[in-house]
Amino acid sequence: MTTTTEREEEATPSRAERARVAIQRFGGQLAGMVMPNIGAFIAWGLITALFIPSGWTPNAHVAVLVDPIINFLLPVLIGYTGGRMVHGQRGAVVGAVATVGIAVGASIPMFLGAMIVGPLGGFLIKLWDEKVGSRTAPGFKMLVDNFSAGIIGGLMAVLGNLGIGPVVQGITKALGSGVQALIDAHLLPLVSILVEPAKVLFLNNAINHGVLSPLGVAAALHDGKAIEFLIEPNPGPGLGILLALTFFGARTARATAPGAIVIQFLGGIHEIYFPYILATPRLILAAIAGGASGVAVFSLTGAGLTATPSPGSIIAVLAVTPKGGYFGVVAGVVVAAAVAFIVAAALLKFGRDARREERAAAVAAGGPVA
Repeated sequence: MTTTTEREEEATPSRAERARVAIQRFGGQLAGMVMPNIGAFIAWGLITALFIPSGWTPNAHVAVLVDPIINFLLPVLIGYTGGRMVHGQRGAVVGAVATVGIAVGASIPMFLGAMIVGPLGGFLIKLWDEKVGSRTAPGFKMLVDNFSAGIIGGLMAVLGNLGIGPVVQGITKALGSGVQALIDAHLLPLVSILVEPAKVLFLNNAINHGVLSPLGVAAALHDGKAIEFLIEPNPGPGLGILLALTFFGARTARATAPGAIVIQFLGGIHEIYFPYILATPRLILAAIAGGASGVAVFSLTGAGLTATPSPGSIIAVLAVTPKGGYFGVVAGVVVAAAVAFIVAAALLKFGRDARREERAAAVAAGGPVA
């Protein structure tokens, strides 16, 4: 017979369960800053894929939009949304102003920094409103509200420019040094342990163009091709994860993942699948497994590219594949996609959790159970 104490122990979540819930909640908050702005990411991706010099229809006049959108508009939108999540419109304004501080002068897109200062700015203005703003006389409330948001936003922008921005860039350089150390130790498949999480935090361009591309250029000058050009742009892991979400993800993921596949695999805009991983952080294991498997195949077959594919679509990858080197490149992409798909499907429990949640939601809503 089960005692009351035993029932209480069974009802109390374990430490591992609490950690899992905390990680999921944290990932959900990060995704919540990105997903509402996915349209802006798609707009940037389409402009990039079409108009950059290596795009489908190169146009130098239109291509000038690419850098301002990724360096300023997208981080500011993320910071705005993060501040809004914490404290409504006032938090959104402060979060956006704070994000401009870290975006200006940065050598990399400050997505990670925006995810920090946006909610932080929202929290600070919320704290002010609760402790001081609520006690302001009605006649001065508008004046105090406007000046408090301006002062806090301005201070956050200065702090971001002088302090937080350099810290984020330091983290990026540390990741780059780790990638360099693994390459020097001839442990290329293990590079994915650093590269894939860095990609999901929107540091993909910093890792690729700041570390891998210079190494690839040196190798290509000597050998005519370089495997370093394949590590980050490989579209296989993203394809595998998006396919798994298409078949086994939650209803919202199943509705949007097929479209994301076209943009990611053919358009080369990998950023489109990062929010899906942020929403379900355990899927990073699928990205790492897929990336490592692809790099292992590239190494075994001697695959390499003559230049960095930009954007990282399968078409761009094949376009810079040297003559006679297609087998290794295609094999690495296919294996990476297959491994990522299998691991992601297993992590998603082949859709069992999603179906269970959908049935529970249907019961709660009083609708028919599928």
